[in-house]
Amino acid sequence: MTTPPCPCGRPEPYERCCGRFHAGTAAAPTAEALMRSRYSAFVKGDAGYLLRTWHPRTRPARLDLDPGMRWTGLEILDTADGSAFHATGTVTFRASYRGGSLHERSRFERVDGAWVYVDGEFLA
Repeated sequence: MTTPPCPCGRPEPYERCCGRFHAGTAAAPTAEALMRSRYSAFVKGDAGYLLRTWHPRTRPARLDLDPGMRWTGLEILDTADGSAFHATGTVTFRASYRGGSLHERSRFERVDGAWVYVDGEFLA
């Protein structure tokens, strides 16, 4: 039996891809990897991971995810910076869900060496 690929769109199984970030056994090495892992957390309903990877300056006090939301795919459209050699980065993506899609340019920064989500700008 084959294991389905990670929800983030990479071919690896969830446990070897975003699952290790969610479990805390590894940290996302790039802004794009963090963005993909946050998308997977939305798919899996992991609000704790989303809050842990949100910049303390912009993080909400709580996050209530809609259990009826069905995410159906992630497309990375552009990245700027966000590698091991950068302190900031942006990822532009389209996340599809049943009934529509979300197009956003997200900003990421490093806090104590780890990538975190700062905020995003919705695009048309």
